[in-house]
Amino acid sequence: MSVGTFNETLRLLQTRGVVTVQRGPGGGLFAAEQTPMARLAHSVLTLDASRGDVTQALRIRNALEPLLWQDALWHASPADVKDLRVCLEGMAAAAAAGDADEFVVANWRLHARVADITPNSLLCSLYVALLELVERHAIAVRPQDGVSLAQHISDRWELHAAMVDALDRRDEGTLLRLVAEHDTTTAADEE
Repeated sequence: MSVGTFNETLRLLQTRGVVTVQRGPGGGLFAAEQTPMARLAHSVLTLDASRGDVTQALRIRNALEPLLWQDALWHASPADVKDLRVCLEGMAAAAAAGDADEFVVANWRLHARVADITPNSLLCSLYVALLELVERHAIAVRPQDGVSLAQHISDRWELHAAMVDALDRRDEGTLLRLVAEHDTTTAADEE
């Protein structure tokens, strides 16, 4: 395993409250006492999700989206916005290649990165746990009637790019309007 992979895994485990790292003499990597939030996230991740569970996870995730993006609006640094634009580049590359599966994965990376911005650890943990539940059950992009898959992916990319642009401009009204549009189309196109 590479050092980068190990460090990323360690960061994720720390974020989820699974392990703690103590520096200095007697330090090391230790199993953390699980907080109620860590137990909740674990229970979400270990669901034997039926289609109904995944649908409910999407519904809850969508309900959290406005809070998440609003926190990002208030707390995003220029480095955060730059990272979001890198995620958008991944989405654009997948769209250009016509790779719907990679587009979905890149989309989830963008959303996970938005979740990393919030200082609200409860919101971040719950949102990421729901996102991971949805990811595990391979929800795919389905265009609405009469729209080609390529056009649908392009439209989704444009919507996400507009959301990041509004966040970068600190344009709360536009961002919240776009998030609402995102949430209504997400429910219809993920299955």
